[in-house]
Amino acid sequence: MPIRLALIVLLGSLVLPCFARAEPPKPLAITDPVALRQLDAGDAAHPGFGIGRMLDPAAAGAAPIANDALFARPAMAGMRTALDTEFARFVAGYRADEIGVGPGHAVQLFDRAALDSGAMRFVLSGIVSRMDRAFIAPETCGEVRLLYRLMRLDSAAGPARLPMTLNLVLNGRSAADTAIDCAEIARRWLAVVDLPNGGADLAARLTAPDGALALVTPDHIDRIEINLQIAHTPKSELRDFRTHYLQKVFRLDAQTGKFEQAPLENQIDRDRILADDGLRRALREWLLDPRHFAELDRGTLLIPRQFLATASVAATPVGFVRSSLQPAFGLMASDEASTSAVFTASDVVAALQAAAAQGIALQNIRSPAGFERRLNDISCGGCHQIRGIGGFHFPGVDTSRAHPNAANVPASPHFVGDQPRRRDIAMAMRAGRAPDFSRGFSDRPQEHRSAMLAGSEHLDGWGATCLRPGATAADMDISFASWTCAKGLSCQPTGEAGSSRLGMCFVGTK
Repeated sequence: MPIRLALIVLLGSLVLPCFARAEPPKPLAITDPVALRQLDAGDAAHPGFGIGRMLDPAAAGAAPIANDALFARPAMAGMRTALDTEFARFVAGYRADEIGVGPGHAVQLFDRAALDSGAMRFVLSGIVSRMDRAFIAPETCGEVRLLYRLMRLDSAAGPARLPMTLNLVLNGRSAADTAIDCAEIARRWLAVVDLPNGGADLAARLTAPDGALALVTPDHIDRIEINLQIAHTPKSELRDFRTHYLQKVFRLDAQTGKFEQAPLENQIDRDRILADDGLRRALREWLLDPRHFAELDRGTLLIPRQFLATASVAATPVGFVRSSLQPAFGLMASDEASTSAVFTASDVVAALQAAAAQGIALQNIRSPAGFERRLNDISCGGCHQIRGIGGFHFPGVDTSRAHPNAANVPASPHFVGDQPRRRDIAMAMRAGRAPDFSRGFSDRPQEHRSAMLAGSEHLDGWGATCLRPGATAADMDISFASWTCAKGLSCQPTGEAGSSRLGMCFVGTK
């Protein structure tokens, strides 16, 4: 991390309590540590949601499953092989003497032995409702995500929580669920926000016949998403501090019962596209079509598989300066790799004009810079580089004790800031109305659904992305014109002064 940014973060954190904060909205999620421990283990009334039981319902009464048994399952064999392949690809980018497991290396690699260890297991650390994902397949009523954090069973052997999550994604309902509709599912999840009690009582209410989790069953499983800190680089004379997060997706094959590697949603395979003239032309033509351009603006775009990658390695921190660390770098001619770029500024201007001619009202993309920002933030890797906790948006709560320490938070500012939008969609579904599935940039909560965030740091408070004041009108990009800072904060650069129009809201003068 650049020294300037590190000092700003430190000093800002010391004076931040002087600013009034509003209580953030309660999420459509389960984050109570005691309830999660109960839900992970199960009891006589309910078999629970441990990863072993979800992948093998017949083993409902078995003890929690450790990693050596988990990855030995036939369903997980392809996943383990694919992870080894990604590790080999990552290591190949470094000299043998600079990368390895442990503090003796300049680039410290995640120890894959944890994936085969009987002393490690994935522990349920959060459950999240994603009814806002119903735009992909409305009949599913969206998704429910069971998030498991990699834990060391013997905390005396080292840090209890390791930087890896396994996200088990389930459809909200299946085609066979004819007795329940999306309105009832939305009613149950919205009721979770108002449940007053935590602990075992909360777990019992969630799994009761009319509870939100009564509808979450193993036959709804769609895929597993992996996010792990594949390596981190401590600050040195030669290198900036940086961490790298590997993201992979594995879909469940209904015929074989195995999880198979799949493309990441909207993660453009940059290197493959830039190396292939035919793919470049095809992507440009497809994405600049007014219908697809409008979906990109709304955040509901689904890019075809032919353009996508099956892995992402996202770095943090990356700042706002264009660099190869950003997933869409090189796709725009404004980048250094302009000779093989897919899009030019004139392409984007023409697409904006075509959308206007067809009466399409755009919410986010209003300039070439906005288009480029959107290309980054719709991808898995790009989204996780923005307002995350390291490379995670939901690292989960620490369930190893009843009361986690004060430094532990279950989710990132991006997650919290997106809750008003997700709640609004669930409320529309509960009422039988057509939801507005649009979303803003990942940097900022969606403007027209942010009333409940007023006065909180999640809207325009400390650490928010902002547009730095420019000397000329040309410097004030219209796509980010509303990205301001709350009273008492100013938009300051996080890297070299003048290197980016965007900065972060910090205490101090401009």
